Amino acid sequence: MLRAEVAVPVRMRRVAIVAPEQALRETLVRIAESGRVEVDLAGDGGPDIRGPAATRLQRLRAESAQPVLSDAPPDLDALERAGRTDLLAGEAQLEERLGSAVHHGAVAALAGWCPEAEVGATAARIAGAGGALVPLRTPRGVDPPTLLTGADTVRPRVAARTVRSSFTPLVSTYGTVPYADLDPTMAAGIVYVVMFGLMFGDAGHGLLLVVIALLLRAGRPRRLAALHRLWPFVAGAGLAAALAGVAYGEFFGPTGVLPVLWLEPLEEPMRLLAVAVGLGAVLLAGAYAAGIVNRWREGGLASALYATTGIAGAALYLGLAVGAGYMWLGEVVFGVVGAVIAVVGLVLAGTGLYATTAGGPGGAVQTGIQLFDAVVRIGSNVVSFARLAAFGLTHAALGAIVWDGTTALAGRGAVGVAAAVVVFLVGNAVAFSLEALVAGVQALRLEFYELFSRLFEGEGRPFRPWHLPVQHLTGSAAAEEETVRQGPAREESS
Repeated sequence: MLRAEVAVPVRMRRVAIVAPEQALRETLVRIAESGRVEVDLAGDGGPDIRGPAATRLQRLRAESAQPVLSDAPPDLDALERAGRTDLLAGEAQLEERLGSAVHHGAVAALAGWCPEAEVGATAARIAGAGGALVPLRTPRGVDPPTLLTGADTVRPRVAARTVRSSFTPLVSTYGTVPYADLDPTMAAGIVYVVMFGLMFGDAGHGLLLVVIALLLRAGRPRRLAALHRLWPFVAGAGLAAALAGVAYGEFFGPTGVLPVLWLEPLEEPMRLLAVAVGLGAVLLAGAYAAGIVNRWREGGLASALYATTGIAGAALYLGLAVGAGYMWLGEVVFGVVGAVIAVVGLVLAGTGLYATTAGGPGGAVQTGIQLFDAVVRIGSNVVSFARLAAFGLTHAALGAIVWDGTTALAGRGAVGVAAAVVVFLVGNAVAFSLEALVAGVQALRLEFYELFSRLFEGEGRPFRPWHLPVQHLTGSAAAEEETVRQGPAREESS
């Protein structure tokens, strides 16, 4: 069972960085090195504070240089002469924070956000510089920034964190989860690989994906090293496809290597279609349940009750589903109960929608159109999951075509066998590449349009901690820095 804390974004704490004037620089350097605090800037975070380092950086036309901080105050003129744009860029960022500080007597302070679990460790880190990290109350009307569990790039990851991290792009590509909402990362990842597997059901192709995942884990090929952290995601998709292939009896097509354990897609398309739509109906119900929780956490009972992605929408969906049971089973009780539930959902949703209009006849018309759209969308969203069966059939059909071509050529002598091998290899390569792309895109579409549209009504703000590498001027590094400082003086004396 998942722990409660992984079902929501990382808990954030409003903090103040407080330090004596003479210790503020070192305190901020330690904050930057830890990478655990998002520091508020003056001017809504814009680069309004332009200090000496930023001026020199602009003069060198190197504003895009990768920033590095020096643990001791550097000689900016020496850095400019030496072309150390990295250290100048780090100093420019530091100047922004120093210029954003609030001063009171000999003490300076900045506000920011820090993960609650990291407040103690960060406070201990800056205490050695004479600074303090003071927890504050969250201001009214201000939502904390969002950091999803597993999206942490600073601390070492355990295995579970690595899996969550590989699923995070599914959610972050859609948008930033509001801080008050549930974190759907794990659920979204599991649902994605299941839908992908149904559409890409071939044990051979699935095992190829697992091999690709293991190569990514090993850092091969090097040009794809940036995708390393996605290897659990790719492996999960491959395993789901392999399991579906075992159920379908598909191993690089209908080769007969595996028996059919569940159904043969091309022989039982209607059964596969019914399963796909049924799975979609269950997933939509889960999305409505999560939507109710999110609306409650965002705005309380009223928000959860009247929203089309809350209780009102869920009641409408349930009523239509029960009504569909009447058409399927012919039992009148299903029709009556379904109609009552759907009417309740329509009344609740209509009340909420009408409250957002200007009122009057125009507001009533607008509400009616929106209610009609809500009903149509429910039906179209359920039917949309039929694509799980449609693309599963397409994959099976491509595999059958390749296998039929292979067997037809194999019986025509040595030349035919060679041609059959070519057809089998090339055909499977084309089917693998094409269907992996199509299944990946279609699974993503179903998550975004059918499921996420019910989970989220707004968007949050991502947590962006200030994190820079720090150059510690000790040993050889200190000697190098001294050479940079003294170099021009020696040239003048000579």
